[in-house]
Amino acid sequence: MEDRVKIKGDIMWACLDKPNDMSGKYQVDLCQLSDGAVTALEAMGLTCRQKEGKGYFITCKSNNQIKAFDKNGDLLDGVPIGNGSKGIALVGAYSWTFKNKEGVSPSLKKLVIDEIVSYEDDTVLDTDEVL
Repeated sequence: MEDRVKIKGDIMWACLDKPNDMSGKYQVDLCQLSDGAVTALEAMGLTCRQKEGKGYFITCKSNNQIKAFDKNGDLLDGVPIGNGSKGIALVGAYSWTFKNKEGVSPSLKKLVIDEIVSYEDDTVLDTDEVL
């Protein structure tokens, strides 16, 4: 069993420098994974989920901020990473036990983003019709 694998994918829901509101953890979805990536991840004991718009994907979570780098190795500190950005991730796996449950989860070792889609909240709020 490989202890880590390098995969390529689309970045979605990147909460790299602030915790996700729902999980309370820093996290990122690695999406549109190739068949080879899915096979390698499953060989490590990980489960790849599938969803429309994401293809096969995994969610990497951490109690610590997730550091992302550009292809030159420079830290992308404070750069908002939008859905559809593309990157390469070095992913490991770890076993866990919690309240009589056990499993294997992905551990993000390194994240290099080579194509950044800027995150912009373009929601327009109509202030005329308020309930």
